[in-house]
Amino acid sequence: MMKSEAETHVGSRVVKRLPLQNVARKRSRLMQALTLGGCAFLLSACEAPLNLSGVEQELDKSVRRTDQIQSLAATEKVQVAVGSNGLVLTRPNAESPWQRQVLEGEPNLIDVEACPDGSLIALSFERQLWMADVNAQQWRRSDIPTPENMLDAECALDGSYWAVGSFSTLMVSRDGGQNWSENSLNEDAMLSSIQFLDRSTGYVTGEFGVVARTDDGGQSWETLDYIPDDFYPQAAHFSSRETGWVVGLDGMILHTRDGGQSWEAESTPVVAPLYGIAQTDSGLFAMGENGTLLIRSDEQWQRLGAPAMPVWLRSAIEQSNGELLVAGGAGTLLSLSVQK
Repeated sequence: MMKSEAETHVGSRVVKRLPLQNVARKRSRLMQALTLGGCAFLLSACEAPLNLSGVEQELDKSVRRTDQIQSLAATEKVQVAVGSNGLVLTRPNAESPWQRQVLEGEPNLIDVEACPDGSLIALSFERQLWMADVNAQQWRRSDIPTPENMLDAECALDGSYWAVGSFSTLMVSRDGGQNWSENSLNEDAMLSSIQFLDRSTGYVTGEFGVVARTDDGGQSWETLDYIPDDFYPQAAHFSSRETGWVVGLDGMILHTRDGGQSWEAESTPVVAPLYGIAQTDSGLFAMGENGTLLIRSDEQWQRLGAPAMPVWLRSAIEQSNGELLVAGGAGTLLSLSVQK
């Protein structure tokens, strides 16, 4: 026999749940009573104004908890941080407050780079390259004509703009973003980094351990031996033609001393994913999940004395005052003094 009421056990009690038809009848009678009786009082209470002061205070801030800051760059005139939803933060120096602007269309900015002439470029996930003046106040857009997803950009020493991404694609503009040329390593892999060391030598790294080098300013690229074990570099840094590092998942950092011909793992004190690597006058740093910040000292990676933060970190630059500026999720912009 079907029961007219259902039972739910909550601790030692049994709570009876009425069938839907009984609930409907009781709700109808309740609404009638409200209409005839104290409805006006209840409705006036429901229409009390919401307290949005906390939201308004957050929106008044130049840096917000909802900001996802992906990349940092610095020139002699300005520091720049970029992130999702068109976010661009600028300030002239470490002692100045950040100024906030949002680019038209709110593109998701994933990289920002300083150019040799002091101007800046920023790459968006929407296949756009944004170019700014030396004060990073006026930005103009160049659409990158490719169906591939772009992940990293570079402003080379000869003034050319580069972007790399899926299907090992390399896009280059040699006329300030007016026209683009496309090349590929013909590998079904995502390129995650590009870096030029001088006007001739540059490296790209990517998925499945792909590494390639140019010695003619990007006119041609030579694919080198793969990084072992299909290692996927989230970021890379080369300090010379022979010496470089790549960082990735599980706290792994690999090091080459022969221009990418071979790689060796370096011990780290973490297993958290690493997303960024940066070289400053204070040292070589790696950043990642759960507020991970490492420094390489005497060929050993050590944790840097930074506050524990449940956020990811992705980018770092050295400021004119000598402090390290680190950026990441939840609006993280952290200045740290580093012992040289």
